[in-house]
Amino acid sequence: MIYSEAIKYLYGLGHEVLAAKFGLENIRLLLDKLGAPDRSFKSVIVAGTNGKGSTSAMLESIARASGHRTGLLTSPHLVKIEERIRVGGEEISEPDFARAVDDVRRASESLLAEKRLSALPTFFEQITATGLLYFKERRVDLAVLEVGLGGRLDATNAVDPLVAVVTSIDYDHQDILGHEIGQIASEKAGVIKPGTSVVIGRQRYEEASEVLMRRCLEAGAPPAFVNEPAQVKANDFGRITFDYESTQSTYRNVMLGLRGRHQAENAGAAIEAAEVLQGLGVTIPREAIIKGLRGVTWPGRLEFIEDRPPLLLDGAHNRAGARILRAYLDEFWHGPITLIFGAMADKDVGGMASELFGAAQTIVLTRVKDSRAATNARMGKPALGASRNVIFTESVGQALSWARSVTPPDGLICVAGSLHLVGDVKRHMDEEDEPPRI
Repeated sequence: MIYSEAIKYLYGLGHEVLAAKFGLENIRLLLDKLGAPDRSFKSVIVAGTNGKGSTSAMLESIARASGHRTGLLTSPHLVKIEERIRVGGEEISEPDFARAVDDVRRASESLLAEKRLSALPTFFEQITATGLLYFKERRVDLAVLEVGLGGRLDATNAVDPLVAVVTSIDYDHQDILGHEIGQIASEKAGVIKPGTSVVIGRQRYEEASEVLMRRCLEAGAPPAFVNEPAQVKANDFGRITFDYESTQSTYRNVMLGLRGRHQAENAGAAIEAAEVLQGLGVTIPREAIIKGLRGVTWPGRLEFIEDRPPLLLDGAHNRAGARILRAYLDEFWHGPITLIFGAMADKDVGGMASELFGAAQTIVLTRVKDSRAATNARMGKPALGASRNVIFTESVGQALSWARSVTPPDGLICVAGSLHLVGDVKRHMDEEDEPPRI
C-alpha cells in the first residue's frame, strides 16, 4: 500500500465523527491482533473540552526536553493526516504512515474474516491503532495521547496510562456526550481508572468538579489539582510569563511558547503531570519542565502569521473557546478586525457568535469542506445581527480574497470557528506559496 492508497482507504471508512462508533471492544481486539503495541511504552492520556491539545503538546515538549523518546497522538489534523502521529517532535513520514496503515488494515480484515468483528474498525479506531503501532516500532518510551471525543468510550481510552489528565470541561458535542455539564463530565471522567494517577485541571463548573472527584474516589485515585497561576504577564502579541506553585515546587517567571493568558492554566496541568511522572520513576528534571514550556509549539491555536494584513488563526470551535479568543483580541489587538468564520452544524453557532462576532468590523462567512459544515444561512442570522458588514462566500479561497481586500493596513484577519477551517486556510496559503509547476 502506498501513501495515496492509505489515505483513500482510511477516508473510505466513513466520516471521523458522523460514522464514529463509540466503545472499546473493537479497538482492544485490534490492538491485541497487532501484538498489543500500547503495552510497549508508558503513556499519559489527556481529556477535557478545551486545552487538551495544548496541554498534550506542552507535556510532550517537556518529556522530550528530558531526553525521552516521545510519541504524541493528537486529533484532528490541520493540513496533513500525518500531523496526528509524531515521534520526537517529528511527523510520521508518508512511507511509514502507509506501511503502518496497511498493517492495521490487514489486522482489521483478519478480525472481520474470523467473525470476531461484525464490521471494520472505524477511521478513528484505525488511525489510533496506526499511531500506537508506530510508537512501538520507533521504540518510544513515553507517549502522550490526546482523547478524540469524550473519554470513556474513545479509542485512546483502550490504553492503560500511568497518568490521566482532565483539563477544563465545558459544553461541546452535546448531541453525543449529553446536554448537561454533569453528563459531559462523566464521559470525560472515564479516563480515570484504578491504578492510574490523576491530574485535574481548573474547572469553570462546580458540577464538573464534583463528577471528577466522585470518579477519583470510585477509582481510588487521589488527584493532583492544578492551581491558579500567578503574575501572568503578556507582551504585545500575547506571549506570556507566569509564576506557578505546584504540588512539589515553585516556578518563577516561566516563559511559555504559546500565546494567550489562558495557556498558563494548561501549562499548570502539564507541570503537575510532569511532576506526577517524576514521582512514578519517569525522569523529568525541573530544568526540562521550564525548557519544554518555553519551546512548545502548537499550530492553529492563536497562531500569528506575519502578512499584509497579518492573520491570527485559532481553532476556537465552541462557546468557551470563542470566549477565550475574544478576551485575547480585546487585550492585544486595537485595530480593525475582519473575522473569517466557518463552523460545524452540530456546534453552538449562536453561542460562538455572541462571544466573538461583536469584535469584528467585517465578518466573512464560509463553508468548510466537510459534510458537517454549517450553512451560510445558519451562520448568517447572528452575523447580520452583530455587524453591518457581512460577506458570504462558498470557499476558503474566496473568503481569504475578500478578507484581504476589505481589511485596512492596520487591521487583522482572524480565522476561527473550526480547526477544519484553520486547516483549510493553512492549506490554501501553502498552495499560494508553492512555485508554479512547469
